[in-house]
Amino acid sequence: MNPIASIYSPLRQRNQRAKHIAIVWLLFAIWPFAVGNNYVLSLGIFFFINLLLLGGLNLAMGYGGQISLCQAGFFGMGAYVSGALSTHWGVTPALGAVAAMAGAALSAFVIGLPALRLRGHYLSMATLGFNAILSVLFNELVTVTGGPNGLSGIPPMSFFSFSFDTPERFFWLAWMAGLVMMLLLASLLASRAGRALRAVAGSEVAADSMGINPFSSKLAAFVASAVSAGLAGSLYCHFNQYASPETFSFSASVLLVVMVAIGGWGHFWGPVCGAAMFTAMPELLRRVQDAELFVFGVCMVLVMLFLPGGIASIAERFIKMRALAKAKRSEKVSRHGIV
Repeated sequence: MNPIASIYSPLRQRNQRAKHIAIVWLLFAIWPFAVGNNYVLSLGIFFFINLLLLGGLNLAMGYGGQISLCQAGFFGMGAYVSGALSTHWGVTPALGAVAAMAGAALSAFVIGLPALRLRGHYLSMATLGFNAILSVLFNELVTVTGGPNGLSGIPPMSFFSFSFDTPERFFWLAWMAGLVMMLLLASLLASRAGRALRAVAGSEVAADSMGINPFSSKLAAFVASAVSAGLAGSLYCHFNQYASPETFSFSASVLLVVMVAIGGWGHFWGPVCGAAMFTAMPELLRRVQDAELFVFGVCMVLVMLFLPGGIASIAERFIKMRALAKAKRSEKVSRHGIV
């Protein structure tokens, strides 16, 4: 096999990504021991929650070519389903998290059946409308969601008799959730389904001519992104022990799209870069909260103008250059050996 061509093989790419994920997550594991207080530790937890949100959205947008403006709605659905089940009906938080993912998946399936037959800005408008409907429900279903005052008294996440009731404990739960999501994404992208999804994003007509069902691929990606957002919502509400409607508004969905673009849509490490910025920038701009959306907008314009591939494209370009150089050296050595 040509060593240069081998660096692009899906199996080799998956193994390389798994190795890089292991290294990065071991570095993330230092965070609880390096920070000095629970507030900074909680930023690490929110980073992994944001990673779940952006990872799912990047799958639908970056790899599937769908512009979804309802990711915050699925995020809120996961939070309220899990939080309400635990608070009002005594369901264990672990089962509540499963119900949150199932509810988000079912909603995405029902909405995706008609909406994903649309394209471009029509699809964006359809998903925007769904997010608006959910925002209204979060405010109006007062007996379930608490209405504008929010849902309070949500118990901490627990499995059997073990409770994640401190930031130190919850960090490892969020750390593991982010790790599993990235490993699953690496496996998916290296699989036939992942290659089919990217083919659909490139050209639906060409994908259809090769025997790929474009609608099924898009619907599966849309449902998967909703499941990731539902899990993120469950973790969010059980860590905060509170959920408020404004957290899941349309503006939150827009910010998520912006963060996917800045991080690098269609790039594997894009959600990690986007989640880091989405977590850190509000803290850096806390003194000028009114300018937060303005700064995000300026960042997106700059990225689109000077770095259209997003922040992650820099690292991925460097990795590919190193792999290509190594493959060329190996080919040269093998040729000299033959001679």
